[in-house]
Amino acid sequence: MDDGKPSGPKTKWWSRPSTERNRPDGPEDAVAVTDTDAGAPAAAPTEAAAAGEQPGPETPDGDFRPAPPVAPPPPAAEPHPPAPAAPAPPAAEPPAHHTQPLHAPDEYSTPPYGGPGPWAPAPPVQRPVATPAHGTSVPPIPAVAPPYAGTNGHGMAAPLPAPVPAPAAVPGGRGHAEAWEPPPAPHTVPQQHATAPQPSQPAVPAQQPSQWLRYDPWGAPQQPLSHPGPGQGPDTRPRKGRRGSVLVGAALLALVAGGIGGGIGAYVERNGGLTTVELPQSGRDDGGRAPDSVAGIAASALPSVVTLHVNGSAESGTGTGFVLDGKGHILTNNHVVAPAGSTGDITVTFSGGESASAEIVGKDSGYDLAVVKVTGVSGLKPLPLGNSDNVQVGDPVVAIGAPFDLSNTVTSGIISAKQRPITAGGEKGDGTDVSYVDALQTDAPINPGNSGGPLVDAEARVIGINSAIRAADSGSALDGGQSGSIGLGFAIPINQGKRVAEELISTGKATHPVIGVTLDMEFTGDGAKVGGKAADGGAAVTDGGPADEAGIRQGDVITEVEGQRVHSGEELIVKIRAHRPGDRLGLVLNRGGEDLSMTLTLGSASGT
Repeated sequence: MDDGKPSGPKTKWWSRPSTERNRPDGPEDAVAVTDTDAGAPAAAPTEAAAAGEQPGPETPDGDFRPAPPVAPPPPAAEPHPPAPAAPAPPAAEPPAHHTQPLHAPDEYSTPPYGGPGPWAPAPPVQRPVATPAHGTSVPPIPAVAPPYAGTNGHGMAAPLPAPVPAPAAVPGGRGHAEAWEPPPAPHTVPQQHATAPQPSQPAVPAQQPSQWLRYDPWGAPQQPLSHPGPGQGPDTRPRKGRRGSVLVGAALLALVAGGIGGGIGAYVERNGGLTTVELPQSGRDDGGRAPDSVAGIAASALPSVVTLHVNGSAESGTGTGFVLDGKGHILTNNHVVAPAGSTGDITVTFSGGESASAEIVGKDSGYDLAVVKVTGVSGLKPLPLGNSDNVQVGDPVVAIGAPFDLSNTVTSGIISAKQRPITAGGEKGDGTDVSYVDALQTDAPINPGNSGGPLVDAEARVIGINSAIRAADSGSALDGGQSGSIGLGFAIPINQGKRVAEELISTGKATHPVIGVTLDMEFTGDGAKVGGKAADGGAAVTDGGPADEAGIRQGDVITEVEGQRVHSGEELIVKIRAHRPGDRLGLVLNRGGEDLSMTLTLGSASGT
């Protein structure tokens, strides 16, 4: 029915107050909406609010509309019907007027719960974000709120949007006018959290927005509500992947550089630098040496020198020998082949490396000489024999042998002395294995294994057979000392060796020159004394022997042989064995304090 109220377009509740004017004072909370479009009539004040009408139900877009009036009067005729309003271009941005909160903002700025109380209008959010988790308390958004621009995604306030002019009222098909609304922006948050305005709420004067008004609790994407802080946009995200790649690349580069550096260092250390060093050097010669040089002597004598390896049932040994003839006869020391006994094996190795078995032809312990023979070997080169009587002290000599089984070893020296009486052996205890040598002394190094090897002169001729050394720890012995050479080596003169070798090859035995007396080996005076009795209990002077015929008697002391002084019984034996049986010897003896001279012819005895 017509209640006398003017009919016409009705205003609806807008979602925010106008920024052009302050709210009117009064009990009612109606706000007039002004159309800023040129020529459009302004909307009439809300009569329903003046009459005490309550707003109608909430619309889907969050606006509230008054209940329809009862029997409105027909609208007054308008002289010119308005045309449908078109959206006007946005006007210039008016000065921002913001509503002053009812109480001071939280000084600690702890949004969203640090702001004013629930009676203050909360700012709307202007961009869609994820709905807060279930159970999160969100302050209500009043229908009338001060202008709010939201944030820019980093917690900073964005510029206020331009005010939207209200369109002209047009007749509606439902009996009232509705304000034109722009289509919802893509960043508009659903209004399900908006609450109905309170008409009795007093107007709040517009002021500058406080800190809590600029806070947007959902303005930072991927920022949880329970962990407020600055948003992590594209500019603040840590680039872990890139940093990790850089670290891995640096580590690989350091590893490669270290390996290259180590290789270069090793090359420099081993080669002395990065460049090749070439030192001056003379060219190769033809290898020729003077025949009388050590090299020339060694080159001539080595093909005739052999190494002997002897294996017996109880012992074994190593020695040296040299070729006597093309038939395979080899001369060496008796103590070299003695370990073989009668059943042992002897192997001969030549300087070129060829080996052959050998057998004993003959041996003599008194001279410490032996001859072995190899068969089935051709191309043998005999070593020429010299004359030991021509040797002078100081003559150069070369010794060849296999010391400690080091075959083809060459040492050199000189003749240090001649006619050194040397005795060796005697392990049996009965004197049958004692060797008496009127030796050549040399300082050419001789060691165990050199025994039986040749001692050659400057023309590569044999002048002696290396047989004994003087060891620092064991005295004079044939190959006995193991302390090495001390420069005292002894060789059997080749003149004696030649005679014995010929007898051994011819008969298998050697003969010894004798005078037919028994010597007192315990005599400590100067000279060789004839004993009282023989070993078998007989007379000391053999009846009918060389000494008996010369007039030598029991107790005589022989002091010289062939003009050489004799100081002991051993020296007398050595001097006698240096001759052949049948040789004539001149002797000087002392009988009762008187010196007597006599001559005798040497006899012969079979060796062992």
